[in-house]
Amino acid sequence: MRRVLILGSTGSIGTQALDVIRANADRFEVVGLAAGSDRAGMQAQADEFGVAHTALGAVEAEQLVRDVEADVVLNGITGSVGLGPTIAALETGRTLALANKESLIVGGPLVTALAAPGQIVPVDSEHSAIAQALRSGDASEVRRLVLTASGGPFRGRSREQLTGVTPAEALAHPTWDMGRVVTTNSATLVNKGLEVIEAHLLFDVDYDRIDVTVHPQSIVHSMVEFVDGSTIAQASPPDMRLPISLGLDWPRRVAGVGAPLDWTRASQWTFEPLDEEAFGSVALAKRVGRAGATYPAVFNAANEQAVDAFHEKRLSFLGIVEVIERVVDRHEPPTALTRDSLADAEAWARRTADEVIAAR
Repeated sequence: MRRVLILGSTGSIGTQALDVIRANADRFEVVGLAAGSDRAGMQAQADEFGVAHTALGAVEAEQLVRDVEADVVLNGITGSVGLGPTIAALETGRTLALANKESLIVGGPLVTALAAPGQIVPVDSEHSAIAQALRSGDASEVRRLVLTASGGPFRGRSREQLTGVTPAEALAHPTWDMGRVVTTNSATLVNKGLEVIEAHLLFDVDYDRIDVTVHPQSIVHSMVEFVDGSTIAQASPPDMRLPISLGLDWPRRVAGVGAPLDWTRASQWTFEPLDEEAFGSVALAKRVGRAGATYPAVFNAANEQAVDAFHEKRLSFLGIVEVIERVVDRHEPPTALTRDSLADAEAWARRTADEVIAAR
């Protein structure tokens, strides 16, 4: 019986994790829940699963991680506020099922230095796919990682055709049902840029050996190319319950958690190169990742401010990445990377992003 602590329990990842646990009550026990602000929703979950330990907000969630006995912590919090709970999970020796990519990206070496081998299990579908494919060979045999991207709602559009995009259009993702920030990040491909940084940190592969390909069917979730020319791909219908279930009990699989592909029906999978002129966020993220230090934190914080401004109709769609780049270009990193210096860099990035947005 695996004791599970779920952070972000009322969000997309959290509710799907509870679906998995509800269907496998003989395998998992929920020992704690934390939500961002939906106290009533969290309490309803606690009542259903008989959970006595709950928390509201990231600060309480971090303390909950330190106080509650659990085998695995599923961090499904959205945004860099998930850093504290991520650090707490690693410091207490618990397995960290990581859906909160921002905490790893922002924390960088602060997070990776705390993690024992295998302690972080990725829950993002792309990184779960890579982790599964990597079981086919040794690290020395890996030539490159290939992250797949659906292309979002604006796949195939030129940069000029993106000038009049509305918030409603940006939220109309063709495949995944996600929250506002993540869905917008998928439309700008900022999410894919963040995932490139995440892949580098999780798997210790250089940025020049991490590629992105556009795969609109979202069936192949990512691939690993090996030195002998073989490519191992993980394929399944787009359903986050599969990578979530692996995160809860890695490397063991949970039977029946998702529907398999129907190989008796005709289907077509396509792969396209990424249009970096229309979607410059991935190249910018690689530059930020190579720079390291507090640059990824600045990238992420500036994006969050820009996404809010876009949905408040104070910024154009193309303006999101333009604002991020301007803030990144102005950044001067501190001499030491600490939680305090990260917090200072994020606060600076948010102020600077707001200034850039107001001046546009």
